[in-house]
Amino acid sequence: MTSPEGASDPITPHVAKNIEDVARLENRDHVEMGVSDHFADLMTRFSGSMKYVWLHVAWFTVWIVANLGLFGLARFDAFPFGFLTMIVSLEAIFLSTFVLISQNRQAMQADRRAKVDLQVNLISEQEITKLISMMAELHEHLGLHPAQDQELDHMQQPTAVEKLADAADEAALSGSGPKSAADAEN
Repeated sequence: MTSPEGASDPITPHVAKNIEDVARLENRDHVEMGVSDHFADLMTRFSGSMKYVWLHVAWFTVWIVANLGLFGLARFDAFPFGFLTMIVSLEAIFLSTFVLISQNRQAMQADRRAKVDLQVNLISEQEITKLISMMAELHEHLGLHPAQDQELDHMQQPTAVEKLADAADEAALSGSGPKSAADAEN
C-alpha cells in the first residue's frame, strides 16, 4: 500500500494490529453500555449541539410571544412565565443528570485506559532496561569499555514505580519537582 506521494504506507502490520485492538476495545465499551447509558449519551450529545440551542431560541420565542397576548393569542402562562420556568428547571435537572451519567462512564473508561497505559509503560521500561543491560554485557564481551557513565548506570536499574509516584505526589503538593531524576528513583 502506498500513500499519494508515492512513499510507502506508514501503517505496518503491528501498527494495524494496535489500531484494531483499540477499535475492538472501543466497540466492547460501546456494546457493554446499557440502554440508559446510550440514552444519556444521546441526550448529552444533542444538548451540546447548536440544533439544541436554536430549538430553544425558537421555543422560547414562540412561548413568550404567545403569552404576551400579541396577535390576539390567548395567554396560558402570563408574565413572568412561571410554567415555562418550571419546565426549563425540570429540563435542566434531567440534562445535568444525563451529562453526569455520561461523564461518570467516560471517567471509568479513562481510568481503565490509564491503567492499561501504565501497564504497557512498565513493560516497556522493563524491556528497555533489559536491552540496556544486554548491550552493556555485549560491550564487555567484545572488550569495549566505555567511560564510566553514571546516567547509563542509573538506566540499568529497575524503575521504582512507587517511589516515582510518591515523588510526583510530593512535587504536586510542594509545587516543585524532585531535585534530580536519581532522587525520584531512590
